[in-house]
Amino acid sequence: MDAVGMDRALMRIAHEIIEKNESTENLCVIGIKRRGEQLGDIVSKNLEKLGAAVRTGSLDITLYRDDLSTVADQPRLNGSEIGFDINGKTVILVDDVIYTGRTARAAIDAVLSFGRPAKIQLAVLVDRGHRELPIRADYVGKNIPTSSSEVVKVCIMPYENEACVKILK
Repeated sequence: MDAVGMDRALMRIAHEIIEKNESTENLCVIGIKRRGEQLGDIVSKNLEKLGAAVRTGSLDITLYRDDLSTVADQPRLNGSEIGFDINGKTVILVDDVIYTGRTARAAIDAVLSFGRPAKIQLAVLVDRGHRELPIRADYVGKNIPTSSSEVVKVCIMPYENEACVKILK
């Protein structure tokens, strides 16, 4: 997927969010750090272009991971930035890729530590399959069937110099 395809998919996700939710008054977008944060900002800007002003935040799920002890002895925390009340809101969690569903589960747990939203919906740029938990995305930019040995790499500024999605062996 090139930059144009990514932009098109993220705009389509914004349209689908508006279509699925009766009102955009209580919507907020929270990107899962790192790349989900950047994608969440784009989705929020797209929603604003469509007439829906939404609050935007970012979420660090490090302490909510079920594999924390295997990741690092001293995990690096990036800090969540949610400067608004999520109680009673519809939270749109945004991430780059959904794979096993474990990141989404950790993100849901992290959101619930901030309050009790009315709904939590999940938007992802890429769904690559291979779920281990009964979790699915509400909004998907592109379904890309992969093998377990492949890696889906989402490139986005400021982390890379280009915007694209690649499948690596």
